[in-house]
Amino acid sequence: MDWVTGEFEHFEVREPVEQTIPFVFNSPHSGRCYPLSLLAETRLDSMAIRRSEDHYVDELFAGVTELGAPLLLAHFPRAYLDVNREPYELDPRMFDGPLPPYVNIGSMRVAGGLGTIPRIVAENMEIYRRRLPVEEALLRIETIYKPYHTCLRRLIARTHARFGFGVLVDCHSMPGNIRLSGSDIRPDFIIGDRYGTSASTELSRAALHFLEDLGFSAVRNKPYAGGFITEHYGRPVRGLHALQIEINRSLYVDEMTLAKRPEFELLAAALSAFMRRMAEFVEDFAGDTALAAE
Repeated sequence: MDWVTGEFEHFEVREPVEQTIPFVFNSPHSGRCYPLSLLAETRLDSMAIRRSEDHYVDELFAGVTELGAPLLLAHFPRAYLDVNREPYELDPRMFDGPLPPYVNIGSMRVAGGLGTIPRIVAENMEIYRRRLPVEEALLRIETIYKPYHTCLRRLIARTHARFGFGVLVDCHSMPGNIRLSGSDIRPDFIIGDRYGTSASTELSRAALHFLEDLGFSAVRNKPYAGGFITEHYGRPVRGLHALQIEINRSLYVDEMTLAKRPEFELLAAALSAFMRRMAEFVEDFAGDTALAAE
């Protein structure tokens, strides 16, 4: 599905015929359905406003349902609402009227223009022509953000109850020009585990090993260690592990035109192979206390 406008379901869960592996996959930034109200409010053209999308990540991970895991994916765009933030990370400069006292106005993400209601898309391009009503921000949070996280929590809780533990894989993409600090290395993948706090070290190392075995370059936590979702849902001591995976967009999409590269299907197949190996690893070590509970 290419980008669309108008009325749409905010998100959906793609379920396997039967959940057979203790994984939940989440694609919160690949939404490309743009509300007409956003297009009326933005100063950006139809291409520029898409710069914050994790382009087609939902399609890259579509094969996980055949492996026996559910996939939750957003249809709304990240430029409209970012569910990988706290529920109320809001920039007071964006809104008419006072924000409620419980709002987090001082986070680094708010300062950078990337709060729950983003002020910018990538490359520091301002989204809106004018300030928004405070009520508009709160409405998006109540009607989209909270139901999305309720759905994600249910999937994780169901998985944990069924298997005794669970692994959330939060699926993202990153700009092709991302380099490791102090080097010219441009990794194909970054695995984030909040520096070992959201998932077992064994799980993260296995992910790196399997990606490298498939011919990719992969690093851990730098420059992306995981956002709110990874941090919030990863509880290794309870047998709940959360990994963030970032894919270099240059592997599969032309970042100027947003057209899929010929290698797109090969990458999707490689990701299915990667996730199959991850599932086998978790199954083999299901009784290991490093995974079941730390």
